[in-house]
Amino acid sequence: MTHGEIGAGEILDASAMILGSDLDRLDRAITYWYEGICPYSGEILRLPRTLEAEAIARDLMQSLGRSQCDHGEGKMYGVLIAESSRGERLILKAFSGLLNGKSEIEGWVPPIAGRERVAIAESITLHRLAKIKQELIELSQIAERGEYERRSQEYATQFEIMRERHHISKQERHQQRQQERQQDGADLSALDRASQMEKMERRNFKRDRDLALLPLKQAIELADTQMQNLKQERRELSRTLQNQMHHAYVLTNFAGETRSLKELITEGAMPTGTGDCCAPKLLHYAAIHHLAPIALAEFWWGSPAPDGYKMQGEFYGACVERCQPLMGFLLSGRNRNALDRAGEDAISLENENEEKIRFQSSLTSIKSGKIEVELPIMYEDDYLIAIAKPEGLLSVPGRYLDTQDSVLSRLRQYFSDRASLYPVHRLDRQTSGILLLARDLDSLRHLHLQFQQRQVRKVYEALLSGECAQKCGMIDLPLWGNPENRPYQQVDFAKGKPSLTEFRLLGIQDHYTRIEFIPLTGRTHQLRVHAADPRGLGLTILGDRLYGCQIATDRLHLHARELTFTHPRSLEEIRLQIPVPF
Repeated sequence: MTHGEIGAGEILDASAMILGSDLDRLDRAITYWYEGICPYSGEILRLPRTLEAEAIARDLMQSLGRSQCDHGEGKMYGVLIAESSRGERLILKAFSGLLNGKSEIEGWVPPIAGRERVAIAESITLHRLAKIKQELIELSQIAERGEYERRSQEYATQFEIMRERHHISKQERHQQRQQERQQDGADLSALDRASQMEKMERRNFKRDRDLALLPLKQAIELADTQMQNLKQERRELSRTLQNQMHHAYVLTNFAGETRSLKELITEGAMPTGTGDCCAPKLLHYAAIHHLAPIALAEFWWGSPAPDGYKMQGEFYGACVERCQPLMGFLLSGRNRNALDRAGEDAISLENENEEKIRFQSSLTSIKSGKIEVELPIMYEDDYLIAIAKPEGLLSVPGRYLDTQDSVLSRLRQYFSDRASLYPVHRLDRQTSGILLLARDLDSLRHLHLQFQQRQVRKVYEALLSGECAQKCGMIDLPLWGNPENRPYQQVDFAKGKPSLTEFRLLGIQDHYTRIEFIPLTGRTHQLRVHAADPRGLGLTILGDRLYGCQIATDRLHLHARELTFTHPRSLEEIRLQIPVPF
């Protein structure tokens, strides 16, 4: 059996697969390190993701694509290459959480022991939570809400008609008063009474309206109170169940030691799903079956994650909230021989291939970490620094441990004895090109003002995933980011901020359109949405999976090619250009 048959999903005696010689010949170059601090020695423990593991994972992706299972919800999957005490190479596979509503499926690593101890409590709680959900739906849809809305609208319309009528009457009375005052002995009392009667009519209308709506309003307030109580009960039930499960879940490491999740994560609240991720399940299973882990790879399959950051077919590292706190314990005490051999081979191959994959540039470069990654400096003086940002690197550090690597953090490490650095603008992680940073706050403020006043000229180049019929023009589509669906942006004429993009067709090659973008505003994902939206160009940028591109490619084909601005001190025009890498 070859690695192409991983879809059978077997593990260990019932389902483990010994890799053939074809896999032994695969390149083991390391693409990511799973890391954790040993709770006993303080040593940093590491487990690689290799090209070999990624190749096996891609076979699993193909199997998932062919299966009849419903993967629409989207979830993480993982494969672990391990070695038995007899030197056999084995593949284990796991899914996070539940798959088709089940926690145990033949051919997959089972969940971590402990859940069965709270199975009855979990069943009761889940039943109550489902009932609460239904009650909340019913309370949110009570007839009184619709009736209150309908009648409120009717009263509002009637009151507006009344106000308009009274306004016309008031104007007529005003003219009559002007005429009466020109006559001796004029009596204005009738006009005053008419004004008072209209005020009384408005007061009576509001009183009758409020009395009529009061029962409906009281019913809605009662339903809202019940909903708040139900939501509080739901939170308490979920918290109690999670605590029970965290006490019950017991992990084992390669030294044979066991700890509950509650013992391992003592600070802060544990996110829902801790212990159900692929990496802990795979490492725990390998430990209790005395298997030495060699390489691990995790990927997302199914619909994109709600936050928009996880896309089908992409590889991801350990999640910061659930997996990272467990890594140090899980990797403790393992048999390092097989791992060390794999790591040495991988690093050796990396060194051999380094010149092949190095970013070509004759400019000054910065090297960060144990693996050399060039960060070309395009322009540098005492006030500014401009970097040729590669695709796949963040502009600034993210919130979590696995998103700390960035242009800014690398530069700050390199210029540790120099002044502080401040990003003037940002590029998306997947976008390559010119990134400008200031070395003092005065320069930063000066450049920010230029950006705000649209005095900075930015030119991007992109490949679209099809042939565009438009030669040039302006796209004017306001953009809004739904806070519940970040970082996804959408066109919204009611809530969106003005967003303008000039474009010019550069050519068509192999049915892809090469195009030049000049953004006149700087909204998040502006070029990506203006390209993909049917009211814009109607063609996604090649490789933009977040906005619907399904074509297999190794990157987002969007590049910040030119940047023109006024130097904050010399006031000279600076124009920077960089070749397009695709």
